Amino acid sequence: MSILNHNTQEAAKLLQQLNAFSDTTEKAAADIANTLCSGGRLLACGNGGSAAEAAHLTTELVVRYKNDRPAFAALCLNVHGGDLTAISNDYEFDRIFERQVEAFGRMGDCLTVFSSSGQSKNIFLALEKAKTLGLKTIALLGKDGGVCSGKADHEICVSSKSTARIQEVHLLLLHTLCDLVETKLGHE
Repeated sequence: MSILNHNTQEAAKLLQQLNAFSDTTEKAAADIANTLCSGGRLLACGNGGSAAEAAHLTTELVVRYKNDRPAFAALCLNVHGGDLTAISNDYEFDRIFERQVEAFGRMGDCLTVFSSSGQSKNIFLALEKAKTLGLKTIALLGKDGGVCSGKADHEICVSSKSTARIQEVHLLLLHTLCDLVETKLGHE
């Protein structure tokens, strides 16, 4: 079997499992839509490839996903080099997102995190800080959810050992969230 065939078969199996998360995905999108239409912001973060997915999500919300519409307030916490390096230097790397959630997060905002392992302490601390500040939380996780499992209001965990497949499913999920948010806010 070719590598391409193997990868597509593996991805197809994982994508079929997503139907079990239909209700969770709808509720997460409703929280994002409610946050945005009430003047709140979506904050997002991740590490490595998950950082790229967090940036992708906020870009789709700020610019547009499918249709022209007013910009939505979304901020990616892993793209500000000055903040990331100062927090890492002055405090510790594990606090890079927690500190920014404290700075930018307000009650009624929404934090969406991406972690293909669920083991990232900086993601765990960001979720904890968000909860103490009254933010809604959404976690797109992988493997068994790791230390982040059970820490978010809405959690979708892609049960796979393959980081690549987890990230591919997370990409579909972030596009689905954008689609649902635009539809819920009348921009279909």
